[in-house]
Amino acid sequence: MAPEQPPTPSPVPPKERAAEKLTLVQLLPNMLTVLAICAGLTAIRFGLQGSYEFAVQLIMVAAVLDGLDGRLARALKSESGMGAELDSLADFMNFGVAPALLLYTWALEDSRNFGWLAVLAYAVCAVVRLARFNVMRKSEDKAHDNAYFTGVPSPAGAMLVLLPMYLSFAFGSGPFLPDLVIAGWMVLTGFSMISRVPTWSFKTTRIPRRNVKYLLLGVALAIAAVATYAWITLAVFCVVYVAAVFVMMPRKRALTGADPHEDRP
Repeated sequence: MAPEQPPTPSPVPPKERAAEKLTLVQLLPNMLTVLAICAGLTAIRFGLQGSYEFAVQLIMVAAVLDGLDGRLARALKSESGMGAELDSLADFMNFGVAPALLLYTWALEDSRNFGWLAVLAYAVCAVVRLARFNVMRKSEDKAHDNAYFTGVPSPAGAMLVLLPMYLSFAFGSGPFLPDLVIAGWMVLTGFSMISRVPTWSFKTTRIPRRNVKYLLLGVALAIAAVATYAWITLAVFCVVYVAAVFVMMPRKRALTGADPHEDRP
């Protein structure tokens, strides 16, 4: 008797084969994420070469790309687990590692070990914040209020931690703040990312139609200010953001009627 032949695998239906392939348009979000990683790594390179202004600008580019990739993925309905993990790794590189190394080579390299300890503290806080966010995102309650983050988001944390550099570039001098102050600011910014403080998210913000024209005018003025007085404007944005966090805290408590420290990202 002839041996039994293994069953022939059934062919994959054409629709399923088509679903396994992605168009180039659907890959655009991942391309933007990879470009953001390249911008963050290149910022480190230019920082090591002493081109600090251009390095900071590259981190700003990475922040813009980070804001676009997720929204583009949702618009194209091309969200995936791989894209989410890639975005998280990019955030750690661009907003956890790159800003800390820039500040270290710019001002803290000649300090004692407390400068490097500040770098480690900030980077660890950034990765812990991203890990916490990923865990909460996978088990997210649909009824959760997405108008608020828990803690400062990592892109905002990167913009805040670079505040000493903005001030230095604005006034045309080297680091004029004491090394200990810069290191303390790094640690404080890192702790703000892993804190339970509710911070405003513009994702669910709705603008009344009658106020759209004022919003567009404000955006135009902000862009013009960044283009004309870039470093002073960025420093002002940091101050306004910190002030907004403190203003929103009691409002969040009043809306939820709960302790804001119990919120999730």
